[in-house]
Amino acid sequence: MGRLIISTAMSADGATEVGDWFVQGGEDDAAGREYLAQAEAMLLGRTTFEGLAGYWSAEQGPWAELINPMPKVVVSRTVNGAQQWNGTAVAGEAAETVPNIKADHGDLFMVGWGELARTLLSQGLVDELRFWVHPAVAGTGVKPFGGDTVAMRLVEAKPFDSGVVLLRYEPAQ
Repeated sequence: MGRLIISTAMSADGATEVGDWFVQGGEDDAAGREYLAQAEAMLLGRTTFEGLAGYWSAEQGPWAELINPMPKVVVSRTVNGAQQWNGTAVAGEAAETVPNIKADHGDLFMVGWGELARTLLSQGLVDELRFWVHPAVAGTGVKPFGGDTVAMRLVEAKPFDSGVVLLRYEPAQ
């Protein structure tokens, strides 16, 4: 059975909408690609899938070379079956479908902190959370999980040359 790993970049004050605070390049960039390469597939909600497909399908470079060919499993209440951009939509409620998806795959990599992520976390289906904390304060912005309280256990804290710090947590369930 695979693990479900949710990952996001954020400012030091927790903003997840990428802005001027985002640091590109450096050791953290290479580490992020290494982590992504370890995943068998991406797990995404329909809205996140459509947004990422619109951006990444036209991109080139080291990140695009990993993301574009990677299989994507799309959890949706409205679509089902094969999708463009190496996607397969699985219709149904996340709490019911994701355990089967995890059983059928190796590690699954997820980005996005919306309804799907909140549901999976509340149902105990998330195995690891990765926060790539960038050395800046955004001042405003969307927080992960919509402000829900989530107890976690620190697995690793790793600083990089860019000032970015990777914080790896497991949900404390």
